[in-house]
Amino acid sequence: MHKRIAILGSTGSIGTTALRVIEGLNASLKDKSQQFEVVALSGHTKVKLLAEQVKRYKPKYVVISESNNIEHLKNLLDGQKVEILSGAEGLCRIAELEEVDTVLAAIVGAAGLHAVLAAVRKGKRIAIANKEPLVIAGQLITQEAKRYNAELLPVDSEHSAIFQALSAGRRDEIEKIILTTSGGPFRQASPAEIQNATLEQVLAHPVWRMGPKITVDSATMMNKALEIIEARWLFDVPVEKIEVMVHPQSIVHSMVEYVDGSVIAQLGYPEMSLPIQYALTYPVRLAGNARKLELSKLKTLTFEKPNPEIFPAIEMGFEAAKKGGTASAIFNAANEAAVEQFLAGKIKFGSIVELVRHCLDKTISKTNASLEELLNADNWAKKEVIECLKKNKTHNRQTV
Repeated sequence: MHKRIAILGSTGSIGTTALRVIEGLNASLKDKSQQFEVVALSGHTKVKLLAEQVKRYKPKYVVISESNNIEHLKNLLDGQKVEILSGAEGLCRIAELEEVDTVLAAIVGAAGLHAVLAAVRKGKRIAIANKEPLVIAGQLITQEAKRYNAELLPVDSEHSAIFQALSAGRRDEIEKIILTTSGGPFRQASPAEIQNATLEQVLAHPVWRMGPKITVDSATMMNKALEIIEARWLFDVPVEKIEVMVHPQSIVHSMVEYVDGSVIAQLGYPEMSLPIQYALTYPVRLAGNARKLELSKLKTLTFEKPNPEIFPAIEMGFEAAKKGGTASAIFNAANEAAVEQFLAGKIKFGSIVELVRHCLDKTISKTNASLEELLNADNWAKKEVIECLKKNKTHNRQTV
């Protein structure tokens, strides 16, 4: 059971939860030789928190995204013995380490993509918590995973649920995959109310507690659109076999329906400890510190189809997933840039979806794209969002 782990993005919500999960697992494992070892950590701007994590978990390596923060980190570590690396090169190095067998990928955006590919090409187990690797480069990553015998395990609660439900049957017996969503804060809102929603309203998620970017994505339903693309590649299923269902209680994390009519679901409280733990311990299950579900306290579980007028992002997700290639990269990057503008108070909430729609309509997707082409598409979409806001005009369609 002894696993040696590198956490890419240890100071984010997934990373901090993962460290708590590891503590819980180690507390349940009496044989210390079988315990989970944190070999490497990485952080972005939360230098103080990263230093605290290094002191507590004593990794051999730590990566800080900006090299100009190295001295600050050294001072905070106060002599703690650890090798300090920086930037994308540092992330790739810890992902490739011989003494690491499991890489938890939890860096928001495209920043961790090279490191994920590096881990794949070393044949490691990659627990994918952030959607971007499979959304931006799903075809490339899954092809390379097969080539190098790497393991891709989902950490998203929805994809973890599907992964677990798939053990109930063969792949050719799948009728459909059902991704559930809480519906966010605007499940019963009107399009007009959504268009002018305030930041406070957007961040007031009724169920989940997440970082601001993911919370905004949940409010627009962009997170579910991205999960459609992710599921298409992670489980190698055609887009036509993926469905989205609104489940406000967020207890059923997702389901798989088989050709005989059986529907297999995974249930749990709406928090991330359990899917993180399962990705780390798979194929076995261990006692940890995840909250146990009390069925007797569940009063109602309801399901409904999402309203396309309120949540057009879902259909856009299906569209991008069908197109594949650079379309998915553009879809993700345009959303990332638009959310950044909304969080900065520069655009209305409703403009996020409109800007993503503009970028998708402006381009002709290129299939079987290389990593360089995918990253160029990512970069183009981010710039296009800014240019669109500056000039408020559209251009002729172009291949990106």
